[in-house]
Amino acid sequence: MTPKAGSQEASTPFTNVPIEITVSVGRARPLVRELLQLNEGSVLTLDKQLDDPVELFVGDKLIGIGVLEVMEGDGAGQLAVRLTEVVDLQTPA
Repeated sequence: MTPKAGSQEASTPFTNVPIEITVSVGRARPLVRELLQLNEGSVLTLDKQLDDPVELFVGDKLIGIGVLEVMEGDGAGQLAVRLTEVVDLQTPA
């Protein structure tokens, strides 16, 4: 089945190309000497709390904000993000 003329899919052949979304849960800012001392079992303190919103990026572009959740049912235990804000991706920046 081909997309209808005028539909978004008809005008953009790339809509079926997968992309990678990075979810940023926080940042750590250790000193270089602390970074060099990291090993298995080391803990980095982040600048966020567990319940703080996370940011979603495609490359360097912020595309949304969300909250972390743990899936139930078929995906039980899988980490997920529930979107709370989405950037208007149709309008050029």
